[in-house]
Amino acid sequence: MNRWQGDQLLQQWYAELISNHPERSSYSNIIEQQTQLRNILPQLIGTFATQNDRSITLLETVDCGTYIRRRIECSASPYSYFAAYVLIPKQITAPAPAVIAVHGHGYGSREIVGLLPDGEPDLDTPGIHQHYAIQLVNRGLITIAPDVIGFGERRLAEDMANHADISNSCDSLSSRMLLMGKTLAGFRVHEMLKVIDIVSDMPEVNSERIGIMGFSGGALIAYLTAALDQRIRATVLTGFPNTYQNSILHIHHCICNYIPGQALYADLPQWIGLIAPRPLFVEAGRHDRIFPIQGFHNAIAQLQQIYQQHDAEQQFASDIFEGAHEISGRYAYDWIQKKLAIID
Repeated sequence: MNRWQGDQLLQQWYAELISNHPERSSYSNIIEQQTQLRNILPQLIGTFATQNDRSITLLETVDCGTYIRRRIECSASPYSYFAAYVLIPKQITAPAPAVIAVHGHGYGSREIVGLLPDGEPDLDTPGIHQHYAIQLVNRGLITIAPDVIGFGERRLAEDMANHADISNSCDSLSSRMLLMGKTLAGFRVHEMLKVIDIVSDMPEVNSERIGIMGFSGGALIAYLTAALDQRIRATVLTGFPNTYQNSILHIHHCICNYIPGQALYADLPQWIGLIAPRPLFVEAGRHDRIFPIQGFHNAIAQLQQIYQQHDAEQQFASDIFEGAHEISGRYAYDWIQKKLAIID
């Protein structure tokens, strides 16, 4: 490294940024700190016009043996619609708990409900998403898997026509939104907040027992959604929790991970900590190369401290499994099932 390169410049900027973060001792309590961060967050991710209509259109219903799979269409913003799969266990006593399952980079919600990109059943060994929506519904949880904009059928038309080799439209969407003072992460959260509205209206669902689970880029959406909406009662984040320095500032990541100005106010664990004191479970593969395990250890330490400050240590749990950038769920599925079975 020499002085013509920008490495030292970036390192110095980040060191100065961290040194300028408000000291925890400058806040009278954790509630004050989190209130300030929660007030700043909507400004950072952007605001969007809302579609007030909560109506949905039923697109299909499929009997999957132990559960019913529906596909619905809904809208959170004018000029934009999206589909979601709703998996409903046959053996439930309504109203039942529900989990919003947010997929990461891949081909969309079909990847987590056991389908191929063309909608046919995926009979092979599951990939990194592990068909995890099915794991949840098999535990008696109504599971909603929305299509995140930029993936699968929600790629931009121009990308699908001219860049078939590119699996997502994150770059196209993010760059244009940033020019207009908005963020792709913000719009994805905007749609998830509408999903909470829709789930709450479902007669099968107990609106006091809604959770969210996200993997990788889906965990980014999940934590932001849970941080902003108290209706989320329990959260699972997998393949994402880390520190900025150990992950997205150190390793190449999709542009959708970057929210302008967010690191000015706090490190990633403090933002994730806005979920406290509500239940939070985080997991990581020991060999995850894009969210390294050392950063996960650092994030756990900071999150444990936040939950201790809330006197809610029992509401935070974590797991490190022998794997890479993938979902395990060996403890997470049962954990969220149990948490949503408890009504405070």
